[in-house]
Amino acid sequence: MLSLFFKIGKRRPKSLEEEVLEIQAGNIQLQNNLINKYKPFIAKAVSSVCKRYINETDDEFSIGLIAFNEAIEKYSKDKGSSLLSFAELIIKRRVIDYIRKESKNMTITMSDQDDDQDDYASNKIEATLSVEEFQKQIDQEQRREEIAYYQSVLKEFGLSFSDLLECSPKHSDARQNAIEVAIILVQNLELKKHLFEKKMLPMKQLEGLVNVSRKTIERNRKYIIAVSIILSGDYIYLKDYLKGAIKGEKRDCARSS
Repeated sequence: MLSLFFKIGKRRPKSLEEEVLEIQAGNIQLQNNLINKYKPFIAKAVSSVCKRYINETDDEFSIGLIAFNEAIEKYSKDKGSSLLSFAELIIKRRVIDYIRKESKNMTITMSDQDDDQDDYASNKIEATLSVEEFQKQIDQEQRREEIAYYQSVLKEFGLSFSDLLECSPKHSDARQNAIEVAIILVQNLELKKHLFEKKMLPMKQLEGLVNVSRKTIERNRKYIIAVSIILSGDYIYLKDYLKGAIKGEKRDCARSS
């Protein structure tokens, strides 16, 4: 009887994501504990961007702390099932933004230090070129991080980039239809919740809201899911790419009509 009591009384430990939902409901103490617990994780994420060891006294670490807290406040199921993957993306993005801002300030400082006009012009051009190159590197780094995070979310749905290459609709009108289905899906909170909780399209409900057949939806299922993930998440570069693709599809359709 006593053993039965202990079995009944034993509670399953809360997952990190469940703790985050509790924090979002107002548990400040848990929030502080969680931030302290994950300081090594934050430092590691910041260090991977800065390419050097990071101390808790560094400005970049403070940026990382703020970003981790932001990730806790913004997290939801449509960010992917892993808080840490989402937090890592936000931390790296905020640190990159900080570095970008600091590099611009450094250019101004370098330019203002010279009184001689020729040296001033030369140094300003050199500094500007250096910062432009640095900005390109930063953008590439941020794009890589975003794609890596997107891959991790795709994996939760049993998808990969190779799957998307194989299943992407070949004709522009088919791609446009699939994208429009994805837009309708993410605009409907109930359907979006179903997608991210069940990791599958709500076929029956979706069929009644779109102007394409169930067979067409099923054929483009993977592509629709992949686009829906981008539309629902914090994907700066992938959303820009998708906007470009949508505009391109519309131009192609206009030419053919």
